[in-house]
Amino acid sequence: MAQNTTIPINVGVVLDLDTQFGKIELSCINMALSDFYASHSNYTTRLVLHTRDSARDVVVAADAALDLIKNVEVQAIIGLESSMQANFVIDLGDQAQVPIISFSATSPSLRGSYFFRIAQNDSSQVRAIGALIQAFGWREAVPVSIDNEFGEGLTPYLTTALQEVGAGIPYWSLIPSMATDDQIIEELHRLMSMQTRVFIVHMSPSLGSRFFAKARDIGMMEEGNVWITTNGMTNSFSSSSSSVDIDNMQGVLGIKTNVPNTKELENFRARWQTKFQQDNPTILNVKLDVFGLWAYDAAWALAMAVEKVGGTNFSFQKMNSSHNYTVLGSLEVSQGGPELVRELSGTRFRGLSGDFSLINGQLQSSTFQIVNVNDNGERGIGYWTPQNGLVRNINSNRKTNRYSTSNASLGPIIWPGDTTLAPRGWQIRTNGTLKVLVPVKQGFEELVSVVHDHSTNTAKVTGGYCIEVFDAVIKALPFPVPYEFYPFANPNGESAGSYNDLINQVFLGNYDAAVGDISIRANRSLYVDFTLPFTESGISMVVPVKGNDGGKNTWVFLKPLKWDLWVTIGCFFIFIGFVVWFLEHRINEDFRGPPHHQIGTSFWFAFSTMVFAHREPVVSNLGRFVVIIWCFVVLVLTQSYTASLSSILTIQQLQPIVTDVNLLLKNGDNVGYQKGSFIYGILSKLGFKDDKLRTYNSVEELDKLLQNGNENGGISAAFDETPYMKLFLATYCLKYTLVEPTFKADGFAFVFQKSSLLTRDVSTAITQVHEGDKMKAIEDKWFKKTASCSNPNTASSYNTLSLESFWGLFIVAGVASSLALLIFAVMFLYEHSHILTCVDSKASFWTRIRQVLRAYDQQDKTWHAYKKTRKEDGVHGIAAVESSPNTNCLCLRRPSRSSKPNQIEPEIVLEEQKGTISTQHIDLNPNAIELTAIT
Repeated sequence: MAQNTTIPINVGVVLDLDTQFGKIELSCINMALSDFYASHSNYTTRLVLHTRDSARDVVVAADAALDLIKNVEVQAIIGLESSMQANFVIDLGDQAQVPIISFSATSPSLRGSYFFRIAQNDSSQVRAIGALIQAFGWREAVPVSIDNEFGEGLTPYLTTALQEVGAGIPYWSLIPSMATDDQIIEELHRLMSMQTRVFIVHMSPSLGSRFFAKARDIGMMEEGNVWITTNGMTNSFSSSSSSVDIDNMQGVLGIKTNVPNTKELENFRARWQTKFQQDNPTILNVKLDVFGLWAYDAAWALAMAVEKVGGTNFSFQKMNSSHNYTVLGSLEVSQGGPELVRELSGTRFRGLSGDFSLINGQLQSSTFQIVNVNDNGERGIGYWTPQNGLVRNINSNRKTNRYSTSNASLGPIIWPGDTTLAPRGWQIRTNGTLKVLVPVKQGFEELVSVVHDHSTNTAKVTGGYCIEVFDAVIKALPFPVPYEFYPFANPNGESAGSYNDLINQVFLGNYDAAVGDISIRANRSLYVDFTLPFTESGISMVVPVKGNDGGKNTWVFLKPLKWDLWVTIGCFFIFIGFVVWFLEHRINEDFRGPPHHQIGTSFWFAFSTMVFAHREPVVSNLGRFVVIIWCFVVLVLTQSYTASLSSILTIQQLQPIVTDVNLLLKNGDNVGYQKGSFIYGILSKLGFKDDKLRTYNSVEELDKLLQNGNENGGISAAFDETPYMKLFLATYCLKYTLVEPTFKADGFAFVFQKSSLLTRDVSTAITQVHEGDKMKAIEDKWFKKTASCSNPNTASSYNTLSLESFWGLFIVAGVASSLALLIFAVMFLYEHSHILTCVDSKASFWTRIRQVLRAYDQQDKTWHAYKKTRKEDGVHGIAAVESSPNTNCLCLRRPSRSSKPNQIEPEIVLEEQKGTISTQHIDLNPNAIELTAIT
């Protein structure tokens, strides 16, 4: 009864039915409709399939689609296994308003208003490929794709993705879809001759299987090669319908569509396996791939959309076109097509392949699995997601927003050649040895030395600064690079050409690199690559020097110290004088008296410490502490000053005779430059005439020209790049000096072929060598100074002492003096605190301050009485001590106090048991004592 109430909807199916792949997809479509209507028996529509065989032919597929639309009036077409077939049929669908649904046409170039791709767009995987390239630091990759719509569609997207991670594409290999074995081998040999060893294969499984078989035959599946396959091949690895031979692909990395494993999927696989085996008993060990799952989900989605549209609008109507007599023009148009497209675009459900969602007619699924082909199958090593990049486990509970491009996020990989060591992604050349060209020149052999053997008429590179730097840089690379030097010389040992000729040899590919005193500025080229410079940059001027006897300078005594140190020393002399005066004023008679006397004494005391000639005694402990610290500072300063002044007076100062290029031009002096150097062009632009220019080939010739001088046909100055001038001055430092840098230049660099993968690594290694001690050791070896230049007594300059050298001493002196002032002030205020607290309450604050200052200015009577007593005790002995019989001694007796509290008895009687006694009255106002002398 239900059969009579359902509405049949015709749907076309175009597949390669004579292939195992086509049979699997058709089986999945049938099971999808069976499962759908079994679970939705109340639906009023039923899809009726009309199958056609495309016979693996684009024209046959298009003819079958046209027949289905025109004669069967299907409402949709499912299938079209290849992008080429879909490309032909898409226009039919747009013309007849019939949806074209494909689950295996993945080319990004396929577009149409009625085209639906129930599969991943090939462009969605390019970022995953780029992440792999970036993770292993490969800087170039060669795509190898089939020469058709499927291969060409990936080109712009893959190019962009690699550029985003800093990788280039030196070559794009295209393999015809019907290529013969000879054509494949020819292209493989072309790939083998390239430096790049990273290949991205994007082609159909059948052609890819043949390609890898030939690659294995010629040795391109050995160690050092990297092969990455796109999901067009990788998705078919696990399918029994695939023609891919895994044995020929050992070590290959593959990008594969990730399908979540669910119980529903496992149950379906088991049911489908049984059903397919029953329908096709001759096909054994069959496996279901992702294309079968997409076919299942595509049929399910179409059935849902058709049900939503209903069965009333599915009819065809002829369009009004009186002037169109083509076959397409005579097609009738489906009335339900637009609504069916709308409903299909909005369909959402959980399918066997994952969440089903169409945006712009394409399936949205962006997670990929990365697999490694080993032994008899594939092995998952990680995943790539748009949010997190490369991850080891996609089901990890750890949540992170960090995008990873590290190969540490992947599992262990077995590369071609059965090795676990990641390939560097490039090779030097076929034989693996770097051919390095070296210039031949006369003079400056410390930079590059090439010796000619007259017996064999061959030249040999024997060393030099540039050669040794190159050796150190190559050793600093993280991988071994064998190389061999080739002198750029004729059989007679002379140079085979200019530096431009040498670089041209590298450009033409005859050599891989050039090493020597190659100036970047002089030889800059768009056709080769230069590394970072390994020498100092700049063009310097060397001029003779003249002696200047520093001892004849009137103000030479000021030169040992800089002005900031002179000013600081003067300020501290004044400060120390004030501190000592402040501490000694109340208790030391030498620091009392009229104001001008006190000021003079303070200055005299402070400045006399410079020669340790101060006569005034310092009696306070705080004052002594300050003076001891200051004397130590003065001692250090005077010794340093003496040493510096001695060097100035004994060492002859060498000054350049000229420091300005304009002065040379004004005087019309002759100048020199190295023969064949680009310096000639610079000097000409500056205004030097040719008759004022002289050339030299060696340091000896340059010395002779400078020695002759401008008057004798020589030169007044020479211009060259800094490394040459440093080499020259290593021998002639006493006669000439360097004025640097006069002009800008880039220095010396190594030359490599354009886009050479070694350029960046070598530049990085140059930086590492510069940062270590190796570069200094090489410079000391080849730019070694002569004994006279190395002697410090012949130095042409001296070091002036600055405040920075003695700042610590002044800090110690300043802190010690300030601390002494603070301690004294606290003690004084504590002793006279009654002045601030016990005076008339009506007195103002400033009145109290004046009283405190007045108290400070008064002499400390207690201290003076103590001092006087100590003095008397030292001169006359101790009271109540009797002399020996044979000695004249003084006996001191303290006077008894009178009845008046502030009076002392006028006499102190000194007695001796024997001898004559006399008395003397001495007024010690306010106290008086009488001294009786014993004679």
